[in-house]
Amino acid sequence: MTSVLMARTFALSPNNDRVAFSWRIIMTLPSYAMNQASFPEMYERWLVGPLFRPWAEMTLEELALSPGDRVLDIACGTGIAARVARERLGHAAYVVGIDISPDMLAVARAVEPAIDWREGNASALPLRDGEQFDVVVCQQGLQFFPDKPAAAAQMRGALAKGGRLALATWRPDDEIPFFRELRRVAERHLGAIVDQRYSLGDAAPLEALLRDAGFHEVRSRIVSRTIRFGEGAPFLRLNTMALVGMSSLAKEMGNQERKRIVNEIVSESASALQPYSDGSGLAFELSTNLATAKG
Repeated sequence: MTSVLMARTFALSPNNDRVAFSWRIIMTLPSYAMNQASFPEMYERWLVGPLFRPWAEMTLEELALSPGDRVLDIACGTGIAARVARERLGHAAYVVGIDISPDMLAVARAVEPAIDWREGNASALPLRDGEQFDVVVCQQGLQFFPDKPAAAAQMRGALAKGGRLALATWRPDDEIPFFRELRRVAERHLGAIVDQRYSLGDAAPLEALLRDAGFHEVRSRIVSRTIRFGEGAPFLRLNTMALVGMSSLAKEMGNQERKRIVNEIVSESASALQPYSDGSGLAFELSTNLATAKG
């Protein structure tokens, strides 16, 4: 699943498709974090299960997979959407996952070596001649692509006639009190932060993008659900790293200064977790746009 909330934001550079954190909570992670070989493992360990797997399952249910469907997961991150598709379609399923990050793909291969994982850019998908798919999925990745019309055109070209597309993009964080409060804590240290995770929070531009790319039967709806983390501390640190990575001020800092700022924001944000914490962990409401279309 490429990648969302945080994961989507951690992975992007100007020439990449996705911000480095891909938050798949998925935002743009700072280079000092993304250059650590452990980050993709952190993403897989702490975010995929509680955050991205539930949405991947929901998205694939919306697409009503059928035996024999060929599935393409764009901005797959460590591959949760592709993995869920293979679980549902069986071991013989034709499933491909594409991501810009070789480190995320290394984790994807380690977790599920049977899937065809490919490194590539969403604006120039690494597909074989004539290769098309019955189902194309992009979970919390589109908002990070530098050239969204080109990416949408690539998705359209990858989809077989009558095939089904599903895209998920987070709703604005103004509609998500928990994340809005965490951003405000970070902004006390860093000034205004433009959080790319929510840059396609309005469904109308998303629908227009798909129609302009030649998709048919374009529809979208808002889906909300409660997300639960067994431990709040890893989530808070990853989210803070993503926010720092998206800050203009932090881009001028050295690695040690950014690490110090991350630690300070994490400490000050702890109180924001309390209203969402109970004896079994951290729980909060999260909303996404779910857009579907046909080729």
